Amino acid sequence: MTAVLSSQTERQRIVLQGTVQGVGFRPTVYRLAQRMQLSGWVRNTIAGLEIEVEGESERLSQFLVALHAATPPAAVITEQQTSRVAPNRKIGFEILLSVNDDPSGPRSAAILPDIATCSQCLADMLDPQNRRSAYPFTNCIQCGPRYTIMLDIPYDRPNTTMQTFTLCSSCRREYESSHDRRFHAQPNACAVCGPKLWLSPIAAEGTSVFSELATALERGHIIALKSIGGFQLLVDARNPAAVARLRERKRRELKPFAMLMPSMEVVCRYAEVSAEEERLLRSPAAPIVLLQPKNESDIAPEVAERSPCIGVMLPSSPLHHLLMAHYPFPLVATSGNCAGEPIAIDNEEALVRLGNLADIFVLHNRPIARPCDDSVVRLMDGPHILRRARGYAPLPVIVPFDLRPVLAVGGHLKNTVAIGFGKQVWLSQHIGDLDSPEAREAFERTIDDLCKLYRFRPEIIACDLHPDYASTQWAEQHARKAGVPLVRVLHHQAHVAGCAAENGLKTPYLGVAWDGAGLGADGTIWGGEFFAADQNGFERVASLRPFALPGGETAMRDCARPAAGLLWKTLGPDKARQFLQPQVCAMLEHEINAPQTSSVGRMFDGVAYLIGVAEHNLFEGHAAMCLESAIGQIKTDEAYTVTAANGIGDWASLVGDIRAELASGVAVGMISAKFHNALADWILAVAQITGSRDVVLSGGVFQNAYLTRRSRRLLENRGFNVFTHRQVPANDGGLALGQAVLAAMIN
Repeated sequence: MTAVLSSQTERQRIVLQGTVQGVGFRPTVYRLAQRMQLSGWVRNTIAGLEIEVEGESERLSQFLVALHAATPPAAVITEQQTSRVAPNRKIGFEILLSVNDDPSGPRSAAILPDIATCSQCLADMLDPQNRRSAYPFTNCIQCGPRYTIMLDIPYDRPNTTMQTFTLCSSCRREYESSHDRRFHAQPNACAVCGPKLWLSPIAAEGTSVFSELATALERGHIIALKSIGGFQLLVDARNPAAVARLRERKRRELKPFAMLMPSMEVVCRYAEVSAEEERLLRSPAAPIVLLQPKNESDIAPEVAERSPCIGVMLPSSPLHHLLMAHYPFPLVATSGNCAGEPIAIDNEEALVRLGNLADIFVLHNRPIARPCDDSVVRLMDGPHILRRARGYAPLPVIVPFDLRPVLAVGGHLKNTVAIGFGKQVWLSQHIGDLDSPEAREAFERTIDDLCKLYRFRPEIIACDLHPDYASTQWAEQHARKAGVPLVRVLHHQAHVAGCAAENGLKTPYLGVAWDGAGLGADGTIWGGEFFAADQNGFERVASLRPFALPGGETAMRDCARPAAGLLWKTLGPDKARQFLQPQVCAMLEHEINAPQTSSVGRMFDGVAYLIGVAEHNLFEGHAAMCLESAIGQIKTDEAYTVTAANGIGDWASLVGDIRAELASGVAVGMISAKFHNALADWILAVAQITGSRDVVLSGGVFQNAYLTRRSRRLLENRGFNVFTHRQVPANDGGLALGQAVLAAMIN
């Protein structure tokens, strides 16, 4: 239609910020303006989306209403500015080339995460008559890679790793047609003009790539597949020998593997799945979801032996869908790396680094701009992200404060980094533990990548208080080099501040920070803390009674060690000696290599050992997961007691009662439930003393679904408002957000 201009013509400029690029917003605006016979243009900018629209005043008002109603599903508008400008009387509406007004200035446009394949693209791939039949790089405006192909902002094809692939005439027609769902789809491609897939070693002549892969999986081979955000290692999850071989080659002894399953029907065959869990599995983010396994299964025990949960995901890319169509069985799908190393993303790199792990490589020639692992989510009192990566990163977190430009480098374990300015904080994808040189190099590359992508220069660098964290040491060096202030943020204050900020909460509030370990202000290991937060800062108002960890870091793995610390104080040295090894007693008696801790996480380990559900943390959090799982279907309000006096939560009577009931034959499930209930009761007791009506729960302990749900119910029944994490992990993967907020507010 042709725009109609009259003497009543006005022109408006509309600037949208937020997640407005890569979601189909420009085509949506174009179609809407065409339908309403308005003239003007729309374009991407470094800040978001800019629109100028011209027509009759009443029609412009209708356009603004219709624009919000037609906002693409994946878009999030965080700010809108509307102003009147002079009409130019031009006819027609167009999509202009994107602009970069200030090549040296910071970008603030949000980049969309990679989006799982939509149903229409899947139908195209599975239709033998469609020109994209079996094409493994099919996408449209509603799905496909985004973050992992972005080289620069704004989001346009020349700013992505698709820049070297020239559109063929058919793809060009789709790209330029306002009636096509691939209208301005930047990664658009087909088998004629797009990326190509091949195997190494090369597939036998006359066989398809996916038929060859199906045969290899059936024979127990390990596949290295170049996926959206990096390489994955795949093997048939029903084959014990193949899974064991993968464990040996990857040097991953006991930590559970996630599984890729072809359909919800297959998922339901192996796990209990609620409607909300199914929604998560089918969502555009397509994360790994932790589920309750069914008893009868042909899944190899080596996949998730002694883990109470299984991690499951559905296909998230065309490659995965096509593979599952040829081999519709559960596959182990784990990161393409050796333990402690970053994920491989380049073909040559993978052939070298994964050469001793995989038997067959699935390679392609679309470059990956940055690694991005699979996200992990668990349903508790709503979805809780345990690992934030593909499908979620790098969506910004909107905070209720204006921040000076700040770089936050996170912790040592489950590391993520963040940049913040204005009211937005961009948290990186999951990087992982910084124990190896390779992991630390990946950490530095991620910082460099994030700052380059957003043209960001920090005015403050924030880090953890712990001097031995690799992230802290990097921050110290670079703050000196850049001549900017370094702010050391207390570990547990960062936890609660991040949770409060992502919920839009300002002070005052009560922050509950429970985890396995973090350096406290007094130099001891904290992990069971309560803070009263107000405009003046944080006051530690309560904490768990400290106990010793004989063996130091060994106690993080050997649950007998924290149990010994609990018994030493509960029974006294003379009685405790009857149950403890002589060398452990010596450490406790002489306080040698037996640091004190107030960690609730370590208390979970000790109780798990005392009641016999776990002797070791076979992987991080294993004992606590076993303790929670022991509850099963038990429902009770009975509880042991954590005595709250003078700000100290004393667990001595709790440990004594546990030992007595265990000796009298009380079921371990009931003991576990009463232990969890005691902790929830303690949170309520402290909240009632402090008087704040807002309670923030953060730290790795609150990945425990039973404890989180119980605490929320008790608090809300007494009129408290409870805030937990939704956008970032409660564990150390969310530390950088809290560091950024606190450091930028302090300075």
